[in-house]
Amino acid sequence: MSGVETFVDDTPGEVRGVVVRAGRFEQLIIERDGDVPQHRLEARSIGRVAAVDAGLKGAFIDLGAGEPFGFLPLRKSDRFAVGAKVEVEVSAEPREQKGPTLGLIGAGEGEPRLLRPGPSVTEKLARLAPGVEPRTGAAAIRASLEAEEEALASWALFAHAGVRLAVERTRALVAVDIDHAAAPGRDGRRDKARANRDGLMQAARLIRLKGWGGLVAVDLVGTGHDGAAMLAAAKSAFGSAFGGDPAIGYGPVNRFGVLMLSLPWRTTPVDERLPRPDGRPTAETRAIDAVRRLKLALANDTAAPYLTLRCPPAIAARVETLAARLGPRARVKADPALSDGVQIDEG
Repeated sequence: MSGVETFVDDTPGEVRGVVVRAGRFEQLIIERDGDVPQHRLEARSIGRVAAVDAGLKGAFIDLGAGEPFGFLPLRKSDRFAVGAKVEVEVSAEPREQKGPTLGLIGAGEGEPRLLRPGPSVTEKLARLAPGVEPRTGAAAIRASLEAEEEALASWALFAHAGVRLAVERTRALVAVDIDHAAAPGRDGRRDKARANRDGLMQAARLIRLKGWGGLVAVDLVGTGHDGAAMLAAAKSAFGSAFGGDPAIGYGPVNRFGVLMLSLPWRTTPVDERLPRPDGRPTAETRAIDAVRRLKLALANDTAAPYLTLRCPPAIAARVETLAARLGPRARVKADPALSDGVQIDEG
């Protein structure tokens, strides 16, 4: 597959898959050791109906993994009593402290349990880029760190197109603002149309990279747009980025120059995977990040007999447990002088 690269960063505690297309990060897949297998996308389980909520038009399903329970949307014809057993498949992973969204396969038997796990990181990469052999080692670690940085950023600059893009998520929607610096001596109308097309392509890529879904409002450059042309550009951009997902809904460009669309939620967003709601990383995230950086240092320096990672005492125990899986060259030391960040020394 020309122009496509994939990477697998298998760091103790976490596996990441990265897809790069035409030199730009397209997807960042994250799976952690502590993830609940029943909550992963496409995982299939036997569940027990724990509650039926007529107001929400759905049922809460105990998958045998504790709360939060999965949510199963119900059709008018569906009739389930509390305690009934059902076979379900995860259609959207947990987010915003809610359980996974489920799709009904049929009636179930036996106790709640996992029947089939969701695809692994490498299996997902094989689907996204058939025939492309994932790169590993130091290159994969660097790719995952760079993809993380872009996925957590709220804006991006594309100098070649004169486009500055802000992509931010609120509780209600994803807001995209496309700004354009006009070039002197050029056709302003054509420049704006080109900037909007480029902006839509990059917005679709970044939203996919971030793992976001829901309602999206795109503030286009200028007003008086060719609505049909902009709608076609949006369908091309988001259809390509989201693999032609039929659940995407598109609205027209309104008189204020805002294009609306709806994207399906599929995976836990990257910004929920890594930091806490207050924006700071969890202790688990800090420990895994420290070990990832130690692993990268070991890959870059194969001559040193061992490397020592000094880290804050608050995460030292977690780091030491994970770093033990890197082999005898990896050592960890709690350093009270460090309240944040880590330091890696030779010897």
